[in-house]
Amino acid sequence: MHRSLIASFALYSAALLLTLFTLAPLVWLVLMSISSPNDLTSVPLNWWPTEVDLSRYGHLVDLNNGAGQRFLAALRNSLLTAGGATLIALIVAVPAAYAFSRRGASLALLFVFLATIMMPPITYVLPLYEIFGGLGALNKTTTLIIVYSAMLLPFATWLMKSNIDVLPVEIEQAAFMEGASTAFTLRRVVLPLALPAIAATCMLSFLVAWDEFFYALIFTSDLSAKTLPVAIADFSAGRVTDYGVIASVGVLATLPPAILAICFQRFIVSGLAAGSVKG
Repeated sequence: MHRSLIASFALYSAALLLTLFTLAPLVWLVLMSISSPNDLTSVPLNWWPTEVDLSRYGHLVDLNNGAGQRFLAALRNSLLTAGGATLIALIVAVPAAYAFSRRGASLALLFVFLATIMMPPITYVLPLYEIFGGLGALNKTTTLIIVYSAMLLPFATWLMKSNIDVLPVEIEQAAFMEGASTAFTLRRVVLPLALPAIAATCMLSFLVAWDEFFYALIFTSDLSAKTLPVAIADFSAGRVTDYGVIASVGVLATLPPAILAICFQRFIVSGLAAGSVKG
């Protein structure tokens, strides 16, 4: 198919506009992180730094100062909570999705699961706070992993089910005819075919847990469990706010998800697209 000149111009213009709209906040965040305080507070605002200041990044990765201790502790907590919750959600979601897709498990139950993530988070805060408080489990990364796992499980199950639905059932039937068990078939037949879906689910689940703020704010109180979203908010507290430091923390906080996306990029699109159609 050949597009007209006008159609091609409109298409590329729309793509360029979308790219600028997407990248502009990130570019401005980077510029803020390397700008001096005078550039960030001058009127009119200096959109381009008069001098490049990389010292904030050095402070944030240095354990010998307060800012570095807060950032690195929050980074560790975010990696533990988001990574642990994603792993647990995937371990449970894959067999659950297979049961819904291939074993005739009630879809009404799946919709009940989905309904739990449609409720506002504040609905669950009071009972969860009472439970974890009674168990002495507040301000612990384990608590956040449990909460995030429960939050991610319905989403991960639904996404995995839609991808397993489109896998050819004849391959599984052939394995069963050879005497393979359900566990063996799931592990050796279904999982290799569903690898793109697993990668996409892992990536999206990790992002949801990585960016979660509300539960982390309520259930944590110090560096032993605070995650990056809460730590970024803490950097803005006080009478004097260093916007450059906040921007630097924001830039560094985007690196783990970006690295994960780069590692799984060849699986993500195919995994998301595979569950969008049935063939």
